[in-house]
Amino acid sequence: MKGLLSIAHGIDWLNERVGRIAVWAVLISCMVSAVNATVRYLISSSSNAWLELQWYLFGAVVLLGAPYVLKVNEHVRVDVIYARLEPRRQALIDLLGLIFFLMPAAVLLAWMSWPWFVDSFVHHEMSSNSGGLIRWPVKLLLPTGFGLLVLQGVAEIIKRVAYLGGHYAMDTHYERPLQ
Repeated sequence: MKGLLSIAHGIDWLNERVGRIAVWAVLISCMVSAVNATVRYLISSSSNAWLELQWYLFGAVVLLGAPYVLKVNEHVRVDVIYARLEPRRQALIDLLGLIFFLMPAAVLLAWMSWPWFVDSFVHHEMSSNSGGLIRWPVKLLLPTGFGLLVLQGVAEIIKRVAYLGGHYAMDTHYERPLQ
């Protein structure tokens, strides 16, 4: 179990670093948006490339940030019963959800998006908008993001199994939404 936990912690480390990229993408996206709007209104000039860059950065935020959000246990869940359960039952529900819902969906999406990226890369796909950007970098975000989500799912499964087996002291704190 120690070896598997080392792998899980290595995946955690990786997704923490990638999560920082997502955080920076939020800031850069806001700056690009502000500069683009200012230039557009002050001198009536703009470019589709700036708008597409915002979309690409937003994609990076979502796809590269999702594995980190899973790692820190801040993902969306239906909270009707979960918050009232003891930590071991929460961990069991998490484990079942990870195995039967997250992993099949994330594996399938990573697998299906890879050929889409490869086709875009091989054919040097460009945006159909005037002044638009190349498309393969944003399409690479899909298999990368879902691949990292699969890895983080594996890490979370390892940690939940270790916790349920008494081999790992996991932080089971879950902050119930206030709404």
